[in-house]
Amino acid sequence: MTDAPAPEPAVVTRGSLAGRLIWLAAAWSILALVLTGLVLTTAFRDAATRRLESSLAATDIEVVAVTRVQGDYVVTPPVQDARTLRAYSGKYWSVVEADADGGFRALTRSESLFDFGLPAPADGPGMILAAPGEPYFYDAVGPDDQPLRIMAVARTLPNRRAPVIFLSALDRSDIDQDISNFAFLTWTALAMLGGGLIAAVLIQVRVGLRPLYDLGAAVAEVRLGKRQRLLGRYPSEIAPLAEELNALLDHNQEVVERQRTHVGNLAHALKTPLAVMLAEAENSKGKLGQTVRRQAALMKAQVEHHLQRARAAARAQQTHETTSVAEVLDEMASLLERAFQGKDIEIDWRSPDELAFRGERQDLQEILGNLLENACKWGRARIRVDAWTSNPGRMILVVQDDGPGLPADQHQVVLKRGTRLDEQAPGTGLGLSIVDELVKSYGGRLELGTAELGGLKVEIELPAVEI
Repeated sequence: MTDAPAPEPAVVTRGSLAGRLIWLAAAWSILALVLTGLVLTTAFRDAATRRLESSLAATDIEVVAVTRVQGDYVVTPPVQDARTLRAYSGKYWSVVEADADGGFRALTRSESLFDFGLPAPADGPGMILAAPGEPYFYDAVGPDDQPLRIMAVARTLPNRRAPVIFLSALDRSDIDQDISNFAFLTWTALAMLGGGLIAAVLIQVRVGLRPLYDLGAAVAEVRLGKRQRLLGRYPSEIAPLAEELNALLDHNQEVVERQRTHVGNLAHALKTPLAVMLAEAENSKGKLGQTVRRQAALMKAQVEHHLQRARAAARAQQTHETTSVAEVLDEMASLLERAFQGKDIEIDWRSPDELAFRGERQDLQEILGNLLENACKWGRARIRVDAWTSNPGRMILVVQDDGPGLPADQHQVVLKRGTRLDEQAPGTGLGLSIVDELVKSYGGRLELGTAELGGLKVEIELPAVEI
C-alpha cells in the first residue's frame, strides 16, 4: 500500500477580500473626487477670468470710442466711470506706444493711474503689435502691488501713422479671493463626501461579507468539534456553499463509519483463528507448542497494533468528539495505581478542568494508558503527569517517572515498532510505537527526554479545545 500524494497547499494571498475591496473602492472614490475637484475649480476660475476679461473689453470699447488724434497728440477725454477717476482705485486704462527698450510710453491715461504707467508684458509689445485688433491678455503688478489683469489691443488711429496700444486693466484681488474661497469650499465638501463614501463602502463591504465570516466561524467550530454540521440561515448566494459543505461532512462521516465497520469485521475474522491456534498450542506440550504460543501471541499483538492504527486513522479524519483530559487522567491513574500496588506507585497528575482533547476518548485512553503503564513498569515510586494549553487549539501532555531513564541515543530506537531494549520485561515492544502513531494521526508530535525526577520524560502535543 503506497502513501497518497500530499495535497497541494492552498494559495494564500496577502490581505483579506474585504480589505482589498475597501481599498479599491476608496482609490476609485478618491480619484473620482480629485478629478471632480479639479474640474470644478478650473471651471470656476475660467468663468471668473472670462467675466473679468469681459469687463476689460467693455472698458476698451469706451476708451476707443472717445480717443482722438489732435496734431501730434493722442487725446482721450475722461471716461465716465467713477473708478477711473479715483487714484489707484483698481480700474485703469491707458493709450501707449512701444518704445525702443521694449516697453511702453504713455500717450494718455486714466486719472486713476495718477503717475503710474502700466507695465508691458514680459515678452514685450511685439506679440500685441503682430496681431492688430486682437486682444492680448496678461497679468502684471500695478500700483500698491495690486495684481492686475490687463488687456492690450493694437490699433491704428486716423491721422496717425504709428499704431497705438489700448490698455485696460482691473485689480484681480477680489477675483483671486473668490477663486480661493470656492476652491477651499469645494475641496472641503469633496473631502467630507469622500470620507462619507469610504465609510459607506466600509460598512457595505463589512455587512455584505458578514455571512462569509459567519460561515468561516461555523466551519472552524466544526473543525474544533464544537458542532457537527453548519446550522443557521445564510443568504441565497452562500446557502449552496453551506449545503455542499454539509454534504461533504456527511460523506466524510459515512466513510469513517464504513472504515470502522471494516476494521471491526477484520478484527473478528483474525482474532478467532488466533484464539484457536493459542488454545491448541496450550494443549500441545513440547517445543512446538511453545513456539506456536509465542508466535501466535506476537501475531495477535501485531494484529491489534495495525487494527488500532487503522481505527485511529479513521477517527482522526473527522471527529466531533471532545474528551476531558482530567477525567481520563483520573481514571487511568486510579486503575494503574491498583494494578501496580505491589510497587506502591503514586501517580501525581495535574490538568485544568476545562482542558479537553479534540478527539475520541478511546484514543486518549490508549495514549495515556500506554505511557502511564510504561512509566509504572520502569518507575520506582513516583509518576508525574502535567497537561496544559500551549497555543490556541493545542495542548501539551508530559509524563515523567523516577526510573532509570533512557540514554539519548536510544530515544528514536524505542519508537520503532516491536523494539524492546529489555527482553526480560513483559510486553511486545509496541506501546511507544502505538502512542507515536496515534499522536501523529492527530497531527501531533512526541518527544522523549530526561525527566526532572531522573527517569524518562515523554512530551506529546495534541489538538485541544476548552469545554
